[in-house]
Amino acid sequence: MKKLTASTHALPAPVRVPVTLAEACAPGSLAQAAFRRALLALEGLRAQVQAAQEARAAARQRYWQQVGPAAAAVVAARRALYAPLEGALLTPYFSRLEEQQIAQFIVGNAGALIARFGEDEAAMVAKYAAPRPAGAPAEAPAGAPAPPPSAQEQAAQARQQARAQRLAEATTLAARADQQRLQTSAKTVYRQLARTHHPDLERDPAQQRAKTELMQEITAAYETGDLYALLQLMADSAHADAADADVLIEYTQALHRQQIDLKNQLNALQYGSDGLASAATGKKRELELRQIKRDLRAEAEYVQQVGQQLRETAGLREVLRELAAEGLDSI
Repeated sequence: MKKLTASTHALPAPVRVPVTLAEACAPGSLAQAAFRRALLALEGLRAQVQAAQEARAAARQRYWQQVGPAAAAVVAARRALYAPLEGALLTPYFSRLEEQQIAQFIVGNAGALIARFGEDEAAMVAKYAAPRPAGAPAEAPAGAPAPPPSAQEQAAQARQQARAQRLAEATTLAARADQQRLQTSAKTVYRQLARTHHPDLERDPAQQRAKTELMQEITAAYETGDLYALLQLMADSAHADAADADVLIEYTQALHRQQIDLKNQLNALQYGSDGLASAATGKKRELELRQIKRDLRAEAEYVQQVGQQLRETAGLREVLRELAAEGLDSI
């Protein structure tokens, strides 16, 4: 059984902030202060995202340590249903309608394994899913066919599609322009740092070795397009104080965009849809896990009982009748 893996987010290189908050707010130009505050805020968000990722990974590990065996039992019990169901399709004892119900049973069981446990049951679905006739719509129309749209409706649809297309093109162009600005800014910062920290400009061997290591770090950040690491390296040096105010404002805006990305990542980690970010903690969370395990154990026992019933022709017919009465395709 496949376990869910924690989603990973590509983060910029670690931001090293050599100044305290008090120093960041020290006297200086407004652009310099805003730039350094943006760096500090970015570093704080990075730390929160890292902590949330570690907490989520630990929660996932605890979850599967406690729930994994019970879930594996359900998966094994559901997979054991395939043999009697497929065997029944090879016998002459069932009507065509019953054979269709059995095929739907198999597909529904495979769907449960896929949706709930992440199992790879695509082969079963492809084998037994009812084929759609060529040219048939994805869903059968209900009632009489809809009349063709009028000329006004067609014109309105065309205008709506044109607006949507223009909006998509504008969004793409804006994203491309933003990326180009980031690349141009990265090149500018890289050149400024290279002019100051290139090891060939040093005669002292110790300073030359130190600047060689620093230059390797600068080059690595530039080659990966990591503007934020370059900006932090610039903040480590005197460039942030000497930079033009307009340039610092542009860099600060880039840092704010990165903050938005990190906030979105943090929200996804804290309020994910898989239940691992549940607000329940301590004893309440433990009670939730115990209930999940009880439910899974009960389901495994129930599915095993159904599996025993499916091995007999009369038992399989009874299960099919119960499913049809309740409007279900599978248990």
